[in-house]
Amino acid sequence: MPVSALVRTRNRTVATRYGTAAVAALCVAALVGCGNQSDDASSIIRTTTNIAGASVVGLERDTTRACALPSAPDQPSGTRGVTHAAGVSEVPADPQRIVVLTTSALDATCALGLWERVVGAVTVDGARPQPEFLGTGVLKVPSIGTPAAPDLAKIAELRPDVIIGEQPSGAATFDALRAIAPTVLVGAPTSWQARFGAFAEGLDRRGAATTALENFHTEAADIGTSIAANQSQASVVRFTGDAIQVQGANSFAGQVLADVGVQRPTAQRGASFDVASGQLGTKVEGDIVYVVLAGESGKEQGEKVMRGDEWKELGAATDRRVFAVEDSVWHGDGLTAARALLTDLQKTLNGYVTD
Repeated sequence: MPVSALVRTRNRTVATRYGTAAVAALCVAALVGCGNQSDDASSIIRTTTNIAGASVVGLERDTTRACALPSAPDQPSGTRGVTHAAGVSEVPADPQRIVVLTTSALDATCALGLWERVVGAVTVDGARPQPEFLGTGVLKVPSIGTPAAPDLAKIAELRPDVIIGEQPSGAATFDALRAIAPTVLVGAPTSWQARFGAFAEGLDRRGAATTALENFHTEAADIGTSIAANQSQASVVRFTGDAIQVQGANSFAGQVLADVGVQRPTAQRGASFDVASGQLGTKVEGDIVYVVLAGESGKEQGEKVMRGDEWKELGAATDRRVFAVEDSVWHGDGLTAARALLTDLQKTLNGYVTD
């Protein structure tokens, strides 16, 4: 299912379908090098699959440049004290052997160009041990267990210079981890950007992180202007096996949408909340709806709801403006995921799904 453009007139959105000849011409152009051109909302044509009427986004994601080039350390040698959620750790400048305890920590090493120094990482459930948006290189990183139960023995065997992550559970306490290597554990910052900065502190890359975030904000603002983001109200709904949750302003997706300047429906301008049957029309409706399917159980729940009469009555569903997006990206927690989300918005916010 391709994605076509929208023409806006005052306060209502009008879908304009391309003629067959125009579509064919655009498809041919795509085959001979449109990938070298910037995305333009007036000429978006993508091959996708479909889930209950929602166009699947991200199938053509280019991950070859997902991770940044290596960044410079704040200081070339020695050690420095880092205050973090579990205490104070004396970490080496420019660490060469890194162990990460969470996907968000792995995302940070990717965004700072240090993923090739990661000698061990936790792995996630699913078909791949690491999220697809991080590329294929991270698949070679040895596993140290799951985020809930990192294996201390495996971590010790890897002889890390530094360990970074969030507060772990089970036997992997801060004391047990710091007995292996200097450890920096992040607590519960108010935003993904604060968490990224905390990881960067543990990697001796605070300066590089500041520059990376500044570049992200510039890119987000530029994309927002190019796609007239402030003219759309985007709804974001995440399906799990047993819940339907609106991703509010405090969610990762909500924060990135705000950076781009995308508006939210009135009901979604606060914190995230669960939606009950009978509330879709008042809580989920938007000019465009992004659905996040969390695993197989979330996909099953999402398909069931989206095939129901209540969902089909949504204006966005009627207008064919429902897009299924990657859970690891839209429910992510890092700069690399945020950049991938920007790409998704750029390709879909001014689009609609055609047959």
